[in-house]
Amino acid sequence: MLQKLNKQLEKVMPLITPSSVLLGVLLSVYIQDFSYLIPWIFAFMTFAGSLNSNFKSLSDVVRHPLPIFAAMILLHILMPIWAWGVGHITFQDDIFTITGIVLGMAIPTGITSFIWVSIYKGNIPLTLSIILIDTLLSPLIVPYCLSLLIGEKIEMDIVGIMKGLVGMIVLPSIVGMLLNQFLKGDVTKKLSTTLAPFSKISIGIVVMLNGAVIAPYLKNINFKLISIILVVFFIAATGYLFSFFIGKLIRSDRDTIVSLTFSGGMRNISAGAVIAVTYFPPAVAVPVVVGMLFQQILASFTGHFLARYYNKSTILIDLEGANKSKGF
Repeated sequence: MLQKLNKQLEKVMPLITPSSVLLGVLLSVYIQDFSYLIPWIFAFMTFAGSLNSNFKSLSDVVRHPLPIFAAMILLHILMPIWAWGVGHITFQDDIFTITGIVLGMAIPTGITSFIWVSIYKGNIPLTLSIILIDTLLSPLIVPYCLSLLIGEKIEMDIVGIMKGLVGMIVLPSIVGMLLNQFLKGDVTKKLSTTLAPFSKISIGIVVMLNGAVIAPYLKNINFKLISIILVVFFIAATGYLFSFFIGKLIRSDRDTIVSLTFSGGMRNISAGAVIAVTYFPPAVAVPVVVGMLFQQILASFTGHFLARYYNKSTILIDLEGANKSKGF
């Protein structure tokens, strides 16, 4: 029953986050007082997601580190700088909005990227390794990236951000991986399967609670909000494109490119929203929460693109092989 529920939830993943944001805004009066639960729910999600990875899979992938280096450069150098540049062009003096846009790209890769890589048969050990390394380094990378690009223009509780990332992401990940490492494979596999649907339901709950916190900024649909939505959508879409082309640039195989595309395009946006709501003025959270509206939708479109692209490539290779065998 839980496996069937999990498969059904996977199919509606593109709809879970935007509908949860909408519910959060509509029910904000009733649920915003429960926002203190967000870090705890998120820690559970991280723990459930990390049950699929262990330190052995990391050691296997580290022997061929180029894709991991490419992913880290894209995630924490190219995309935050790109977001900073686009943010300054479109929202020149609005430091809160610019901070939110940069934060949305500086946070670690999304744990849900593993789901999409699994669906489109990418390199799962590589994906898990990128998630693991990025997660463990996030308490250092995210505050430093924000400090470097935003500087003293906005007050940041850097120690608080680091503690939040450690509590929500690092510690639950380590616990999950240790269980995977030392318990029998069947035990952790069964536990992971059992928790998987609850983890996806938790994504909706976290997004809904975050939506409730910033409801005042989303209820008034004006030109600025529409501009934020369009800019965040553009930056998020280019993230997938850049990731795909970087995979091609380093001449990776199909499985690696699929993993890089999803790992580089997706973000742990729920964690970003928690950080924004907890440690910044509410206006900073708006671009981050807006990103929840279409992250899963973009991932779905990206998956369809990758499937069509590689199906066409396979057909062309088969045709070339047939022509050569016929002497053309």
